[in-house]
Amino acid sequence: MKLDSFDKLLLNALQKDGALTNAELSKTVNLSASQCSRRRVALESAGIIKGYVARLDASRLGFGIRAIVRVNLRNHTKDTDVNFARWVELQPEIQLAFSVSGDTDYILHVRTFDLDSFSNFLHEKLLVQSHVQQVRSDIVLKSTKDSSLLDIESVSLRS
Repeated sequence: MKLDSFDKLLLNALQKDGALTNAELSKTVNLSASQCSRRRVALESAGIIKGYVARLDASRLGFGIRAIVRVNLRNHTKDTDVNFARWVELQPEIQLAFSVSGDTDYILHVRTFDLDSFSNFLHEKLLVQSHVQQVRSDIVLKSTKDSSLLDIESVSLRS
């Protein structure tokens, strides 16, 4: 899909507030509400807009612990990787999971209510997985940046 400057403005506005109506978008993008609607549908159909979510305040909901967990697997077969990835998908404590290069096989971003629930996650869920060899974790003390916004301005326009 070819993006123009209006698409970029629309994407930038929507990633900051996905609940914007087409009428509200029209003021930001300087197009009619119907044009905004048409462009939004096209961006959704093209898979550029994957969906809309509400960002929740984890700490206000009682999730007091955020941890970065590095996991090394016992062996590196396709089955091990697939099984671990399936297990990760089923764990509500894991917010993000990345298969990475380097000394670690996976990096997990984990949220729990407190240290006891984090310890329970580690000892009763993660470490008992037969394909897990080693786990190292770091508790996040303070978040200095927490954003999912993409730099839409740096996306090159294609004609």
